[in-house]
Amino acid sequence: MQVKPKKALGQHFLTDLGIARRIADTLDDFKDLPVVEVGPGMGVLTQFLLEKGHDLTVVEIDTESVEYLEANMPALHGHILGEDFLKLDLGALFPGQKFCVIGNYPYNISSQIFFHILEWKDDVVCCSGMLQREVAERLAAPAGTKARGILSVLLQAWYDVKYLFTVDENVFNPPPKVKSGVVKLVRNGVTDLGCDERRFKTVVKTTFGQRRKTIRNGIKPLVAAGAALPESPLLALRPEQLTVEQFVELTNLLFPRG
Repeated sequence: MQVKPKKALGQHFLTDLGIARRIADTLDDFKDLPVVEVGPGMGVLTQFLLEKGHDLTVVEIDTESVEYLEANMPALHGHILGEDFLKLDLGALFPGQKFCVIGNYPYNISSQIFFHILEWKDDVVCCSGMLQREVAERLAAPAGTKARGILSVLLQAWYDVKYLFTVDENVFNPPPKVKSGVVKLVRNGVTDLGCDERRFKTVVKTTFGQRRKTIRNGIKPLVAAGAALPESPLLALRPEQLTVEQFVELTNLLFPRG
């Protein structure tokens, strides 16, 4: 039995075992933590995670893939969740435990997956895997680069993000139209941003929503009508130029704590 890749689910099955092993290697420093694999498909990455001895649970929305894994990977018995990862209560999987997330992520929901990871940032210690190169580069993009966006800032506030390597189109079935990239996110030591977290998100999303404008113009929706804008050199910059720390500073300018 083979599983047919489904376009509606953004499936592109990796066929290169060497690359699958390299992706599995990204969790070698976290053997003592449970691991959730997103979208295992026919288990090309799964087999190496099991080989390495990880306490593995897989989440797969495709019923055909679930049937394949149940038939061909007895080691996963009782650890296959036929659910939508984006709707999953990750905290209920390993109550009171930290854990890792890995996957060859479905291209059509890769950004949403990382927004979901952010909701569980206090529990997800490491998150790695493969997604389309453009999105992978965006996650790791430093301040001052065109690729930088909302997810870059929100993730880098809580994680050290590294772009590891690029994967060509010809090692997938079916080949995607774009190259892929492998990233690794490791939780940093931040427990408090130094500003109101909800408002930090609002400032990041509002300014990047008008990314061609300077911060001065981009924040106008957040300032009461007729109110004076705070003075700061940051207001002359564009959002992709700001570091996480500068976004924290901007948030406190607009919404002073206390």
